[in-house]
Amino acid sequence: MKISSFNPMILSPKADDAIRLFEELGFERRHSPTVDTGKSMVTSVRMENEDGFCVDVAGVEKLPRDMTIIRMNVDDFDEAFRELTARGFTSSRNDGQFVETETSKSTLMTSPSGFAFDLCQHIRA
Repeated sequence: MKISSFNPMILSPKADDAIRLFEELGFERRHSPTVDTGKSMVTSVRMENEDGFCVDVAGVEKLPRDMTIIRMNVDDFDEAFRELTARGFTSSRNDGQFVETETSKSTLMTSPSGFAFDLCQHIRA
């Protein structure tokens, strides 16, 4: 499993406020895809500052408050999923399904101690 990027991701019912804060701190929007998670539509804004630091902010209206996780992009989703599962991580999707679009495959993985990864593979056409 090769990790291609690793950065904080903020899930927020008030994503616009978080995005505005990071813009004021010098981060710029890079892209903002909207995906159907099967439960809701979620827009995630990728932001980067001039030093190359990145943060993602995703609008998740059903959350009662902000939640910070780690976004981990990998080159092989299935391999990474197997490795994390073998280490005791569980997927937030108990139905065995993942969020899949034309350009990505992802799921929220929680460690046995409680921290979480947004495990994601970008699919290049």
